[in-house]
Amino acid sequence: MALLLLFGVASAIVNGGDSFGAAQILAWTAFFHVPVYQLGAGFLLKGTPRVALVHWATVALLGLAALEAFVIEPHWLQVSNLILPTSKVTEPVRVVVLADIQTDVPGPYEARVLRTAMAQDPDLILFAGDYIQLGRRSRSYADEIDALRVLMVEAGLHAPLGAYAVAGNVDEPGMWTGAFAGLPVVTIEETTSYNLGPLALTGLGMGDAFGHRVEIPPQDAFHIVIGHSPNFSLGPVEADLLIAGHTHGGQVRLPLIGPLLNLSRVPRGWIAGATMLAHGGTLVVSRGIGMERANAPRVRFLCRPELVVIDLVPSP
Repeated sequence: MALLLLFGVASAIVNGGDSFGAAQILAWTAFFHVPVYQLGAGFLLKGTPRVALVHWATVALLGLAALEAFVIEPHWLQVSNLILPTSKVTEPVRVVVLADIQTDVPGPYEARVLRTAMAQDPDLILFAGDYIQLGRRSRSYADEIDALRVLMVEAGLHAPLGAYAVAGNVDEPGMWTGAFAGLPVVTIEETTSYNLGPLALTGLGMGDAFGHRVEIPPQDAFHIVIGHSPNFSLGPVEADLLIAGHTHGGQVRLPLIGPLLNLSRVPRGWIAGATMLAHGGTLVVSRGIGMERANAPRVRFLCRPELVVIDLVPSP
C-alpha cells in the first residue's frame, strides 16, 4: 500500500497541473485505489483472519470518511453566531455574511442557504465574493449566474440597511454582477465607502482585498470593511469589523494538524472565525457556503460550510 500511496503522490505532482488538480488525484488515490487494494488484500489474506480484518477495517474507515467528506459535510450548513458589543451603536444591528457561495450548478442547497439567511432577520447582508465557479456539470457562466439570481429572487433577498456584494477571484469581471440584477443589492467592483446611517461600510475591490497596503482610517461611526481575501487585514485597516472569505477555512482540516491549505497571507489561525487585531478591530473570516470547483475534489472535512451572523450590540 505504501507503494500505491507513493505512486498517487507522484502522479499528483506530475499530472495535477495545479494544487487543486493534484488534490483531485490524491483524493482518487485515498478513497478509491487504496480501498480497492485493501479489499483485495483482505480477500487474499482471509486465511489469516486478523490480518484480513485490518484490511477490511481500513476499507470501512475510508468509506465512512468519504461519506462524511463528499456527501454529508459539503451541505451540512452551520449558522455561526458572533456577538460584538460596541459603544458605536445605539440599537442592535444584525449582519449576515454569505461568503463563497461558489457553486457550479445553483440548486436546492443554495436555495436553502438563502432562505436560512433571510430567516435570520438581517439588518444588513454582505456577500464576500465567489459566486459561480464552472465545473463539469455547468452550462455557460451566464446561465449559472442567472440561475443563482433566480434563487435570490425566490428567497426575497432584502435588508433594511441594504445588501452589498464584492467580487471574488473566481468571478468573471463584468458578468458576476448579473447574479444580483434587479435585486436590492449594491455590487462593488472598486473600493467604495458608504454611509449606512448607524454604520459605515467599505467594500474592497479585488486588488485591495488581496493586497496588504490599503489604508483605511478610523471613523466615528462603527466601520465595517469587507473584502474577498483576508490579506487586507495585514495592512493599516483601522476599522471596527473586518470581514472576508476566500479561505474556506482550509476546506479540509485534520485532527492535530488543522487546515491543509491557507490560500492567503494571514496566519493559519486567522483563516476561520474571529480574530482580535492589534488595533482593536475584529477580523471575521467565513468558512464559506460552497467549495472549490473546476478540477478540485468536491470535498469538505471537519470544516463545515457556514453562514455567519454577527450581532452588533450597544455597550456602555
